[in-house]
Amino acid sequence: MEFSNPFDNTEGQFYILQNGQQQFSMWPEQCALPEGWQVVCAPASLQQCTDWLTQHWQTLTPAHHAQ
Repeated sequence: MEFSNPFDNTEGQFYILQNGQQQFSMWPEQCALPEGWQVVCAPASLQQCTDWLTQHWQTLTPAHHAQ
């Protein structure tokens, strides 16, 4: 199955990215990396990335609201 949006590909490989404000994002392997974000995990399945985020990211509060 082909996906028009790479973020919706449940069979795709994703990076875990982190920005300077200690926030995380899953990012499709085939997409260019956004400026200001660093790769913290090699490409992995959607489930592996979800598990990693569950273990390492304890809050969904945006950094600018966490003061």
